[in-house]
Amino acid sequence: MSFFTPLPTPQEVHAAYPLDLEGKKTISRFRLTAEHIMRGEDDRLILIAGPCSIHDVDIAIEYATRFKALSNKVNERIFMIMRTFLEKPRTQFGWKGFLYDPLLDGSYEIEKGLSASRELLLKLTEMEVPLATEFLDPTLTPYTEDLITWGVIGARTSTSQIHRQMASHLPMPMGFKNETDGTLDNAICGALAARHPQATIGTNPEGQTCSLKTAGNPYTHLILRGSHETPNYDHIAVSEAIHKQRLYGLNSRLLVDCAHGNSQKDPKKQQLAFCSTLEQVGEGNHLIMGMMLESHLQGGNALSITDPCLDWKTTEELILWAYQSLPTHQIHAIP
Repeated sequence: MSFFTPLPTPQEVHAAYPLDLEGKKTISRFRLTAEHIMRGEDDRLILIAGPCSIHDVDIAIEYATRFKALSNKVNERIFMIMRTFLEKPRTQFGWKGFLYDPLLDGSYEIEKGLSASRELLLKLTEMEVPLATEFLDPTLTPYTEDLITWGVIGARTSTSQIHRQMASHLPMPMGFKNETDGTLDNAICGALAARHPQATIGTNPEGQTCSLKTAGNPYTHLILRGSHETPNYDHIAVSEAIHKQRLYGLNSRLLVDCAHGNSQKDPKKQQLAFCSTLEQVGEGNHLIMGMMLESHLQGGNALSITDPCLDWKTTEELILWAYQSLPTHQIHAIP
């Protein structure tokens, strides 16, 4: 037997944890930078890094403090965005993320998860840390979307019409990951579909189920994340991905996820993917706009309760090395 428990509406949660005018300006500035990079008008590298999943507020803030200090050092050449993944897709069973189960005990106190998640994202925004997340449940998106600089549609949902429609509505760049078997077609088609206006069903701030007509999102792109068997970050795989997306009519820049299939979930192998991708950028492949890393204060699963992560020391060394390797950035004239 199923049980329905009413939740506060997005409007009520926003009222309890409001984004002030200064915060709105900060998010707007971050999103504008992201759009300029996607269009090639700002030649900084995108680097999305952070824990595989958020599970502890204090740990997340400690990570963000180090992240912000490092970002200040490299911002001239690298635009750093922190992973704040609050929902986790499950192939079968397992913890579904901080937003669903903030107490980590299977109690599924979703109301607490909604409040705690928004409160955390607000604190990170006050620290002026740009944020990225995977949008998994479209019903929950209105609770946090105003705080996110960069969105992700995961490998298990890139094929979903519902998620393509959601991405069509969201006001930030949205990356579609290739499927877990390495197939690119559905992610490319997802990015293309989300660029077009859609007629769908959504939840408004008052919590009502509504007919929704979206405007289309011009800032959608492919994310290469490898497969169960093989990575797809090397020169040949990246070239093939660029060729394939062009055949479909998608010409946007792409990201390389150095974790997941590209590291076979071995955090040390993320370094190989990172270095190979940076080498391709250095050789002039301007369609690569950046990378994603799974990184934590401590390596492996010492703190991460989902996928193993790079430790902070290694993360910092990689990013500082990348900074030294990249040319001084330029913001080109915007027509």
